[in-house]
Amino acid sequence: MTTSVNPPADTPLAVPSLADAEELTCDVLVIGGGTAGTMAALTAAEHGANVLLLEKAHVRHSGALAMGMDGVNNAVIPGRAEPDDYVAEITRANDGIVDQSTVRQTATRGFDMVQRLESYGVKFEKDEHGDYSVRQVHRSGSYVLPMPEGKDVKKVLYRQLRRREMRERIRIENRVMPVRVLTADGRAVGAAGFNTRTGQFVQVRAGAVILATGACGRLGLPASGYLYGTYENPTNAGDGYAMAYHAGAELTGIECFQINPLIKDYNGPACAYVANPFGGYQVNRHGERFVDSDYWSGQMMAEFAAEVASDRGPVYLKLSHLPEESVSALETILHSTERPTRGTFHSGRGHDYRTHDIEMHISEIGLCGGHSASGVRVDEHARTTVPRLYAAGDLACVPHNYMIGAFVFGDLAGADASRYQAYAGELPSDQLREAHELIYRPLRNPDGPPQPQVEYKLRRFVNDYVAPPKSGARLSLALEAFERMRTDIAEMGARTAHELMRCAEVTFIRDCAEMAARSSLARTESRWGLYHDRLDHPQRDDASWFHHLDLHKSPSGAMEFTARPVAPYLVAVDGFDPVGGPSRALGEVHAEDVATAGSRDVAPVATPVGATEPERAPTPQASATAPSGEQSSARLLELVALADEEPELDALQPYLSDPVPAVRREAVAVLTETLPPGTGTALAAALRDTAAEVRAAAAASLRELVETLPAEPDLRDGLAAALAEPDPVVRAAALDVLRALRLGDAALFADSLAASDIAVRLEAVRALVSVDAAGELSRAAVTEPSREVRVAIAKGLATVGAERLAGDAPADADPTADAIEGALTGLLDDPDALVRAAAYGALGTTGCPAPLTARAVSALSASAWQVRAGAATALSVADPDVAVPALAKALADPNADVRKAAVLALTRHRTAEEARAALATATTDSDADVRAYAGRAL
Repeated sequence: MTTSVNPPADTPLAVPSLADAEELTCDVLVIGGGTAGTMAALTAAEHGANVLLLEKAHVRHSGALAMGMDGVNNAVIPGRAEPDDYVAEITRANDGIVDQSTVRQTATRGFDMVQRLESYGVKFEKDEHGDYSVRQVHRSGSYVLPMPEGKDVKKVLYRQLRRREMRERIRIENRVMPVRVLTADGRAVGAAGFNTRTGQFVQVRAGAVILATGACGRLGLPASGYLYGTYENPTNAGDGYAMAYHAGAELTGIECFQINPLIKDYNGPACAYVANPFGGYQVNRHGERFVDSDYWSGQMMAEFAAEVASDRGPVYLKLSHLPEESVSALETILHSTERPTRGTFHSGRGHDYRTHDIEMHISEIGLCGGHSASGVRVDEHARTTVPRLYAAGDLACVPHNYMIGAFVFGDLAGADASRYQAYAGELPSDQLREAHELIYRPLRNPDGPPQPQVEYKLRRFVNDYVAPPKSGARLSLALEAFERMRTDIAEMGARTAHELMRCAEVTFIRDCAEMAARSSLARTESRWGLYHDRLDHPQRDDASWFHHLDLHKSPSGAMEFTARPVAPYLVAVDGFDPVGGPSRALGEVHAEDVATAGSRDVAPVATPVGATEPERAPTPQASATAPSGEQSSARLLELVALADEEPELDALQPYLSDPVPAVRREAVAVLTETLPPGTGTALAAALRDTAAEVRAAAAASLRELVETLPAEPDLRDGLAAALAEPDPVVRAAALDVLRALRLGDAALFADSLAASDIAVRLEAVRALVSVDAAGELSRAAVTEPSREVRVAIAKGLATVGAERLAGDAPADADPTADAIEGALTGLLDDPDALVRAAAYGALGTTGCPAPLTARAVSALSASAWQVRAGAATALSVADPDVAVPALAKALADPNADVRKAAVLALTRHRTAEEARAALATATTDSDADVRAYAGRAL
């Protein structure tokens, strides 16, 4: 694109002429370069379309995925979950108001998407045998797939966009912010926007338009008062919601807000999806688990809010009971991928997960299809109600869609939109003029109220009048306030292109605020727990309101509503029976009379005013290896330039052997980004570099790329040679990659059990488990000095034992079984309680013969609660005549985790009458998990 230099800061940017607009042409226009947008662009290009990707920041590090992702919340992995079960789960979590055809797309296509991402180089956690390590966070269904190295997801996607064959079809324009989708003849034909650095007006003609601009994360005001201290990505200010609305598309579920639990005063997520698989959980001040709901939904948030407000509050995320190994692993995830500033926040208060549980609170409100159910209405192909306009990701109303759903619907949108070619007619001049006025109006009043001041006022009104619990009176006052805000917004001043972006964002926020208030006023019932809690209509009304609430902009510019019956389900769900039928038009929704001297003749009705939101442009990040001082050499500059040329390995070899370590390290980074043939072998060689910084970079790259590297003999040889290196980072990475690529055997891995570094020995245990080396693991159980490694050995023996049982190994004279049982028996006498607990827990997988059953019964009286919980798990596979009476007594244990383990063990014996009677007593337990699992068992 053409560029210009901004004038000095004290001189306002000149308003560009509409006639000087830069025009771009494409088959498929993708707006937003985050999760869904990137996938939409890739798929459309793969289908042969010429794609233009517009991003108001920079695609390399834009969107909610910019810092990576610590896990997938909705992975339907064959053998671990069924699509129908997931669809039913989401239906229940959303009080039945779902279009199951869209949810089912995520359920059925999610696994293929996981594998596609894996082929790109995204890493998902797997066990030692290469199976996905799906975790159970909720009480039903196992859908959470951790991504311990998920910080690299966006980098991996950007690498795909830059592949030579993709660059031929995908044009990326960074720092360009659309404000309006252009329509002609009833369909989408392009967009209008501007360059957020130069201020140039940009118009685009396209065959189809895909909106992928994320949630409206900047709607409510955080308790901290910081405009950008939001739970959701603050650069997502509702751009797509407003653009879809003004293009004539229907939005739905806007009254169903997103509200989340978060860390008090920090506004970062409390990370139940991360902490719960490690053993963390939410408790009140008495240490009791209190949440009865089984999915992170509005109902669960209602329970959470009630507990916070009660005399049992505050509420905490409990981690202090976990062992050091678990706490350290959680810190690695929570203080990097999840929120890099989180560790600083805790240390500034003198708090440590080992000694302090984390006080939680409730976030501001937002709109988000991916985490709630509010967004642009789409069908199962991501089509909106405007032909050739698509929506995907958090912007689209596909309830609880999360990251995998965003990828799935980006893929669906890209595939469907690729059928169309660029629009050849005249772009609508009236819409271009309106967009131009919306963008540049603040330049005509440069000394007007600044954007932060106006935005703060607007979002304070959202908190005051729209946040739940809701009432007709407060929502009506909100509409009055938002109507008055039109004047404040029109008077905002700006001097630079960046300020223009922020001003446009405020217009988007105002549009979303009005949609939220009017939608909440229209639905005269309470539903979704805290998400739509109407004090003046406190009951759920399925007779009148088992409907989607859709809104659209009428030809006159008014906001109109339709109640659309829920379509018959594809998957039956108890308690809900949608029958479909005709929609009923509600028309406009007017405010109630509030604090007036008499009846109101004319309700405040919004007059059509353009609204749009830009995104904050992140500062380009310097390479981690960017040179400084004498390292700012021509060689480094050559490498930076070379990276854009997709070099072959031969071109990089001179840099990989450069005498300056900084150059070699940068060469490793370029090699990782460009992935020429031979990358794996070259990185394995770099593991033996003389400089620690180069070795560390190579180790990190090998872990990052492991899913894309071919399992070649040369790579095996290079990794095997690296096992002789003294650097523990190198040895651990080599073991990890050898295991993941199935390039090693027990003989190769066993020597590393004698390494001095614990991290290396842990990787050796995982590697030995991957080849079912029960003998080596059993011998190591006797000699291993580290508690952490002995715990890993116990769990590894359970995995090997499970594989043996799954393979129908003979029960008699089985040396593997004997070795596993002997090793676990020895670990039952370990001096460390956590090792004993892990050994008892392993028996729950491998089997608990009579002699060990007696020991498990005795261990139910151990002083350490972890041992008691492990013993209860062991008794889940023991003789029920012995196990059930002992487990029934364990239901009176003072520790809730022991009682929970006892309930889960009794569940496996529930054919026995005594077990069912014991479970019945547990349904009144003070702990919510104990109650819930007992109820499910019965």
